[in-house]
Amino acid sequence: MGWALFGLVAFVITGRPGWAIACGVLLAVAVTDLCVIVHRIRQGPHYQPGRDVPPYEPDRGGPGPPEH
Repeated sequence: MGWALFGLVAFVITGRPGWAIACGVLLAVAVTDLCVIVHRIRQGPHYQPGRDVPPYEPDRGGPGPPEH
C-alpha cells in the first residue's frame, strides 16, 4: 500500500496521469483487500459461510477423520 500511495503522489506531481491512475487503482484494491481481511479476522475462527454449510466437528486429536 505504501508503494502504491507513493507512486500515486509521485506520478501526480510529475504529470503522468496514466501511471497515477494505475497506482490509484492498485491502492484501492489493496485497501479493499485489507478491509476484507480485517473483517474476516474479526469474525473469528468459527465463521460459517451460510445456513446450508453445517458446522465442522472439532479436532479430537485422533490420527485421521472419523469413520462412519
